[in-house]
Amino acid sequence: MRECFIEGGQRLNGELAVAGAKNLALKAMAAALLSPEVMRLVNVPEIEDVKRQLEILTRLGAVVSHPAPGVYEINTAEVKSGAMPRELVNKLRASTVLTGPLLARFGEVELSHPGGCKIGRRPIDLFLRGFQALGAEVKEVSGRAYQLRARKLKGARIVFPQVSVTGTETMMLAAALAVGKSELVNAALEPEIFVLASYLNAHGAKIAGAGTSTITIEGVDQIGAGDFTMMPDRIETGTFIMLALATGSSITVSHCNPQHLEVPLALWREMGAVLDVGPSTVTVRSVGPLKAVNVKTHEYPGFVTDLQSSMTVLLTQAQGHSLVHETIFEGRLFFADVLNQMGAEVTLCDPHRVIIQGPTPLEGRTIEAPDARAGLALLAAALAARGTSTIKNTYPIDRGYERLVERLVAIGAKIKRV
Repeated sequence: MRECFIEGGQRLNGELAVAGAKNLALKAMAAALLSPEVMRLVNVPEIEDVKRQLEILTRLGAVVSHPAPGVYEINTAEVKSGAMPRELVNKLRASTVLTGPLLARFGEVELSHPGGCKIGRRPIDLFLRGFQALGAEVKEVSGRAYQLRARKLKGARIVFPQVSVTGTETMMLAAALAVGKSELVNAALEPEIFVLASYLNAHGAKIAGAGTSTITIEGVDQIGAGDFTMMPDRIETGTFIMLALATGSSITVSHCNPQHLEVPLALWREMGAVLDVGPSTVTVRSVGPLKAVNVKTHEYPGFVTDLQSSMTVLLTQAQGHSLVHETIFEGRLFFADVLNQMGAEVTLCDPHRVIIQGPTPLEGRTIEAPDARAGLALLAAALAARGTSTIKNTYPIDRGYERLVERLVAIGAKIKRV
């Protein structure tokens, strides 16, 4: 279990290049199962979650090559069934999206409760109802797994009771090879969904409306494969911007798409941040005191829940009272206790809301990373704090961010990893 020692109080300066989108790469790998042809993925982040997804594909029979950094070639021609290894599925939430292509291609798959970051309840009922609507028979085979069978999936109208990104992607992939027309109502709007659908359409799928709340899929007999370049990671982009603001640093976040962060950018400017936004860069200027704002997480294009942890840290350095309302996951604010140990004044009202009084100086502490997003947020807090902090168990951070320590050290952070 690796640790990081962080010396706080350092101003950062330079350029931070954004990696490829984790939340697209994991779903793109699932899409490789729709075709026996070779998919070539480019700009893939070299992170633990990617390794786990590739490990599952390999266990299923896929042949994976890694010819260059950020480049993977996946050949699923020899995959013969949808029997996923439970011990790996239990480690990765994104493994759920594999069930759609496996069921569509092989007519059978086992869906078990996936693992991943422990940030609240994430039930699989929505997936079971969606597969049943597409004609699958569902049978519980143990307390934590379901057997899904369908000779051939049939198009259906699926209405999501609440917006679900993974649910939208999983049903879209399953319906791509179904017989007839499918319609996904109250679908998620995330840009990763649009990019995924665009790739599939370029190789034979018939998907319309991706990026809107209603997606229509005309099932086809076969889908090809080819090159698929990952878009920039919008979560990493926003996290780096807030890290600079929290530490009073001037940095340029490059290789990004600022259009994917219009709501957060507006909030940061409301706080007093000076941001120079270009087509693929955001430059953060070191400025005076920031002002408190209220934040309510929301599905895209709102303030994304994956940025909430870093925003909570940033607001400890802003002048005044802030209310953070986490509407997506009920456990994502529990890391506030750690911030209070560092000197913050954060009051937990309930599992979904905190009130923050700022600014408060933070002091170095020994802390643990509870999940990928809160882990990086706490690392930002340690960089903004006085003194030295130790982060135990950096694995959750490695799950979501590529070579993070090396990249931060290159722009002036004092971090040692052991």
